Amino acid sequence: MNVGIYGASGYVGGELLRLLLQHPQVTVTAAISVTYAGEYVHRLNPNLRGQTDIIFEKPNIGNITEKCDLLFTATPHGVSSTLISQIYETGIKIIDLSADFRLKNSDDYPSWYGWAHKSPELLQKAVYGLPELHRQEIRNADLIACPGCMAAGAILALAPIVRSGKIEKDRIIVDVKVGSSGAGAKPSRSSHHSEHYSTVRPYKPVGHRHTAEIEQELGLLIDDEISISMSAHAVNIVRGILTTCHTFTTDVVKISDLWRLYRGFYKDEPFIRLVRDRKGIFRYPDPKVVAGTNYCDVGFEIDDRVKRVVLLSAIDNLMKGAAGTAVQDMNILMGYDEQEGLRSLGLHPV
Repeated sequence: MNVGIYGASGYVGGELLRLLLQHPQVTVTAAISVTYAGEYVHRLNPNLRGQTDIIFEKPNIGNITEKCDLLFTATPHGVSSTLISQIYETGIKIIDLSADFRLKNSDDYPSWYGWAHKSPELLQKAVYGLPELHRQEIRNADLIACPGCMAAGAILALAPIVRSGKIEKDRIIVDVKVGSSGAGAKPSRSSHHSEHYSTVRPYKPVGHRHTAEIEQELGLLIDDEISISMSAHAVNIVRGILTTCHTFTTDVVKISDLWRLYRGFYKDEPFIRLVRDRKGIFRYPDPKVVAGTNYCDVGFEIDDRVKRVVLLSAIDNLMKGAAGTAVQDMNILMGYDEQEGLRSLGLHPV
């Protein structure tokens, strides 16, 4: 199958190139970049030197539809909604990694993103691309909307216990710590080395836009409204997200109950690992351990004194939080082995 990447010069685009160039079932036939058209992709992605002679090219919808069977779009938020409607009509399968098709209600976009959606008619046709929740819909999709990186980590940590009905659904606190690559490749004052190094910076203590996805997807699990209180922090790592979720139980919950609950929910999931060890320094999920992989490590602990259950997850924001999940979605959509191109183990130490 021939695939293209629209927006191939960002961090997510580079990660897609790394994964797809090694995938035995696909050939990358187009790497689209407005800014870097005419340049070899290895000039921006030196890890790909010697692996490909692909050159970034300017966007041309007609050219893309001729060269590609499936298109990944990794454009800034607000861009995909203007271009995908043209591509969608051609029948090409689309996997979008922006926020433009994640939310089902078009009224949510002005509230959370500050702009009116350009293609609201496609929102109900898009499938939310988190395989652990929507595998069957992904198999039959024409347009897949990959989750936001922080949303993915939070949803995977919370989904089993939310569906169990054992917690207060209007008192869920999500605390996220994310590496610098989560801000994308475009530099800013906050991403400048002298400003970002050695920091643990609360940059969105309230009102983070990924809140909308988390509430939407967890609410669908129980067919009821969910309230999420989310805070985000930038920390001094390049890759990785650690999500700590605080929930409060409505009944007595034991560790053995959580093991049963999470093993049952994720028993057939190839990229979910449950982590709660009694020894060593990696007793709970840690982003360091999953860097470069498509794994989501999930753990838990109970605070009996205040009836609190703490859920933790660790992902690589560029992998399970973006490109890795997109390739997993492609594998499901096309009937390939779901783990194809994603079997890399993490490095240790790193």
